[in-house]
Amino acid sequence: MWRGILAFLLLAISTVAADAQRRQINPIPFSHEPCSVLDYRPCTPYYCSPLEHGPCIPEIDYPYGQNLQLTIESVPAEADRAKYRKPDHDLDTIGDLFAELRTCWSPPPDNARAGMQMAVRFSFNKAGGMIGPPQLTYATAGVPADTRATYLNAINSSLKACLPLKFTSGLGGALAGRPIAIRYVDNRELGK
Repeated sequence: MWRGILAFLLLAISTVAADAQRRQINPIPFSHEPCSVLDYRPCTPYYCSPLEHGPCIPEIDYPYGQNLQLTIESVPAEADRAKYRKPDHDLDTIGDLFAELRTCWSPPPDNARAGMQMAVRFSFNKAGGMIGPPQLTYATAGVPADTRATYLNAINSSLKACLPLKFTSGLGGALAGRPIAIRYVDNRELGK
C-alpha cells in the first residue's frame, strides 16, 4: 500500500514539474505577449477558447509585402538604370510592374520645378486597367497651384499612355484592387 501511495506521489510531482518546465518556454514569437488586466507593458490582444489550456498565440498579421510603394526619379542614378528598363514580356512580378511604371514616366517639359515631389495612389483591375483616377496624396510644400496641376497632368498622361498593362493571370489576380503608391521625384537640373 505504501508503495502505491509513494508511486502516486512521485507521478504527481513529476507531472507538476514537467508542466512547470513546459510553461517556462515562451511560445509567442517576436516578444508579443497576450493581454492581461495586470500587465503594465504593451500587449497583443487575443481571443481564446475557455477550453484551451494556458495562453493562446494570437493571429498576428505582419505587414510583409502589403505595401506596394514605388519611387520614380526623373533622372535615375547610374546604379538604378537597370530598374528603368521596360520588360519585354507580360508582367509577371512586382519588379516587372515597377519597371514598367518607371518607364512610363515623362516629366513635364515646361513649368517644371527642380526637386518637385508628388505622390499618387491608385489601383489596377485584373485586366491591367486603372480603377479610377490617381488620387494625389502628397505634393512639395510651397509650390504654386499651377505647378502642382502641371505635374499631376504629367502623371495622369504618363500613366494613361501605358495602359492597359499586360499582366499575367497570376499577377493580375494578385494585384486587382490593391492600392499602389508612387512618389515621383523631379531631380533634373533645371535652368542650367
